Amino acid sequence: MSFAEPELSGAHTRPRVGPRTAAAATCLVLGLGLVGGAAVGSRLTGGGDDAAARTAYSAAGALWHSVPVDRIFPPTVRGTGAGPGGADRTWTRIAVAPDGGCAHAFDPLLARTLASAGCRRLLRATYTDATQSHVTTVGLLFTEADPAAMSALAARFRAERLDRRVDLMPRPYAAAGTAAAGFGDRQRASWTISVLTDAPVVAYAVSGWADGRTVDAPQPAADAVRTGAATAPAQAGLGNEAKGLADRIERRLRKTIGTATEKSA
Repeated sequence: MSFAEPELSGAHTRPRVGPRTAAAATCLVLGLGLVGGAAVGSRLTGGGDDAAARTAYSAAGALWHSVPVDRIFPPTVRGTGAGPGGADRTWTRIAVAPDGGCAHAFDPLLARTLASAGCRRLLRATYTDATQSHVTTVGLLFTEADPAAMSALAARFRAERLDRRVDLMPRPYAAAGTAAAGFGDRQRASWTISVLTDAPVVAYAVSGWADGRTVDAPQPAADAVRTGAATAPAQAGLGNEAKGLADRIERRLRKTIGTATEKSA
C-alpha cells in the first residue's frame, strides 16, 4: 500500500498581499525604526553625560597646578548668613601653605583612613575672622582615586560617621608672625570634613581661638551649629567658622571645575 505525499499548500503559488496587510507591515517597520532610534539616542545621550562627568572629574584633579591660589583661596571670603543666628561673616586669608604632599599634615589615624584615596597634592590656607579672635585652616586634598574609590570613601564616612570623630580631626596650618602662630593641635576646637564624589577632592576646615588657648572638648561643626548647642566651641561660633568657610571654599572649587570643564570641551 502506498501513501500520497502531503500537499504543500502554496508551494507553487505566490500569496496575494492586500492593501491592509501592506499598510500594517509598513507601520510595523516604521514603529521598530522609531523604537530602535530612541534606544540608540538614549544610549548616545547617556554616553555624552558620562563623558562630560569624566571630563569634569579629570579637570578637577588637575586644578591644584593650573589655577592661581587666589581663585582657590581668595584673600577675602564673605559669608552672608554664615555666623550664629544668621549673622554675616568675613574671613581674611593670613597664610597659605606651600603645596605639597600629605606627610605630617594629618593625625596618624586620619592619614590611614584617607590612604585608600592616595595623596596627589594638599593645598591649605588659614583665615581669621573680622575681629581676629578666631582662626580657621581650610584644606583641599587632591587624591589619586577614581570616582568609584571616592564614592566608597564617602559612603564609609557617612556610614561610620567618621566626620564626627575627635580622633579624626584635621590638623591646622600655623604660620609665624600671624594671628594663627599659636594654632596647633591642642587649639583645635571645631572641624568639618567633606569627601567629594564628583571630584577627587577631600575638603576640610578646622577652627580655634586666635589667642592660642587649648581646647579640652572639641566639637564637630555639624553639632556645634545646632540650635541650643552649649559647648564652648558652639557658643563662640567656631562651628560656624569651620562650616561656613569650608562650604564657601568648596563652592568656589565647584565653580572653578565648571569653568575648567567648559574650556576643555
